[in-house]
Amino acid sequence: VAAQNCRKRKLNEILNLEEDINNLETQKESLKKEHSQYSRSISQMKQKLNNMYLDIFSRLRDDQGKPVNPCQYIIRCNSDGSVFITPKHLVKSEQKQDKKEQKQK
Repeated sequence: VAAQNCRKRKLNEILNLEEDINNLETQKESLKKEHSQYSRSISQMKQKLNNMYLDIFSRLRDDQGKPVNPCQYIIRCNSDGSVFITPKHLVKSEQKQDKKEQKQK
């Protein structure tokens, strides 16, 4: 009787584990679909942002009325909603300083 009960418990454990595997596989497929949807959404947002970036730069002019070169400048947004056009070389030097500060911490 004890051996029979042991076998029954073992079979129940196997069935439970198989059920867990099936549930996890279903969850995995669901997460894959969700990941794919998020990836597409991110890609679309990146494209829209790029289009907006190009549109903004096509409208900007310097002091002499010449178009601002997007290769030399970058658009920066602050948390307060203000927007700045900054030369890229200044941004790169700020990033280098930030990395040095992070390494020191």
